[in-house]
Amino acid sequence: MRKLLVLAAGLMTAGMWASAHADTATYKATLNGASEVPPVTSSATGTATVNVDTASKKVSWNVTYTGLTPAAAHIHCGAAAGANAGVAVPLTAGPSPLTGSGTMTDAQLADLAAGKCYVNIHTAANKGGEIRGQLAK
Repeated sequence: MRKLLVLAAGLMTAGMWASAHADTATYKATLNGASEVPPVTSSATGTATVNVDTASKKVSWNVTYTGLTPAAAHIHCGAAAGANAGVAVPLTAGPSPLTGSGTMTDAQLADLAAGKCYVNIHTAANKGGEIRGQLAK
């Protein structure tokens, strides 16, 4: 019985150590109209921070902005700067800051690590996006 308790305590400690040392990464972006494809003339600006737990594939974000009223916001994956890609993770559009969490696929995580994901905020006046920023570590 004593050996089982020692074994159980050891496994719990190992599990806590593993979760405390999960593989996490932080990506950031500066959002502006000049980064849109095609570029947009806008005085709106923003910043994005995306935290990723690669083991669970969970992402959380904090996106701040000024100078616009968002109609939609997304993380797009599959395109380097200067190109457009489809929506990977929808963000709930609302007052700044936009915060939340979701999951990404292995392919989306690979695109993120390769610099091929960006945050885009869309407005009624600029349905394709008013401000954008490429995510980088």
